[in-house]
Amino acid sequence: MAERDEALLTRARALEQAIGEIGTTLDETTTCRELASFLARHLHGSVTVDLRGEPGGPVRRAATAGAADTGGGDRTPGLAVPLAVHDEDALGTVTVTRRGGPGLSPDEAAVLRHAARLAARHLGHARRLVATEDTALHLQRALVAEPGRPHPNLEVAGGYLPAGPRALVGGDWFETVRLHFGRSLLVVGDVMGHGLDAAVDMNAYRTALREVAATDLPPHRVLRHLDSVVAEDDARRPATCLLVRVDPARDTATFASAGHLPPAVFGTDGSAELVDLPVGPPLGTGVGGYEPTTRSLAPGETLLVFTDGLVERRGEDIDVSLARLAALRLPPDSGPEQVVEEVLNRLDAHHAEDDVAVLAARIRARPAS
Repeated sequence: MAERDEALLTRARALEQAIGEIGTTLDETTTCRELASFLARHLHGSVTVDLRGEPGGPVRRAATAGAADTGGGDRTPGLAVPLAVHDEDALGTVTVTRRGGPGLSPDEAAVLRHAARLAARHLGHARRLVATEDTALHLQRALVAEPGRPHPNLEVAGGYLPAGPRALVGGDWFETVRLHFGRSLLVVGDVMGHGLDAAVDMNAYRTALREVAATDLPPHRVLRHLDSVVAEDDARRPATCLLVRVDPARDTATFASAGHLPPAVFGTDGSAELVDLPVGPPLGTGVGGYEPTTRSLAPGETLLVFTDGLVERRGEDIDVSLARLAALRLPPDSGPEQVVEEVLNRLDAHHAEDDVAVLAARIRARPAS
């Protein structure tokens, strides 16, 4: 009886250790190596882990551990168990063999099956997370890959960078809307949060904005109307947004901000200036209170609107972050594409901690009469 109690205690300890040692990352190969190492140490055998990339797909050797099989000595039949959770499709197989000595005891076989199910659970979670990330990323890229079609009198260029190669995308977006009388509306927004839900909400904001902008209301009234519409839907996340109506015939730009960072204007000499404008509450609060600001935008000047991921850095005051942008000196007469490229590179936006969306625009020079 005491011997059986000791065996059960050893088994329980092994199962507890498995929880802490297997699945410490979201990397499949690492999880398989952790599984093989754990089993080789506790079952004193040679372990192989074979992983299938997709149902019905080929199997690859993902990890091995324990003494190498040299072909000598008496061989004890190995035990192979599926990498699966209950009735789910097996993701692969884990096999334990020994050279000489007894086969696996019932308690050791139980440890093997428990560890295999634990690893399968982590592998399944990792694969589902990757699938969700891919879906969100493809959705986001489809929505922000190209801005709309402004009037030909306006040059535009945009860019979007997710935060990290596998990070969940957020609700950053930009848009251009063609208005009457040669005017264009530039839009940049940021839905709070990350992932597929934020991307879906971003698409809802974008669709609603297009409908409201088609009425040709001034920017601050577009924000007011959009805020009231979104506030009626409790499921929608709040968002910041900046609208700029560019009028090339008058060389002017009219701004309205809903909790968004100010844009910058790059002059023909490459110097930058932040636009000073009143900031209203984010969209979705139902508070309203948006005010317009109009300033000149001469041909040759390039306007840059962006989301906070471009400038914000952890632990840094936002005024310091904006000052870094304002201190940039770009090559003279930089057009929208060059401004986007230069700003992304000089602010190291490719390593930003948050998603980045930028949109640059410049009024085309009118031909001499």
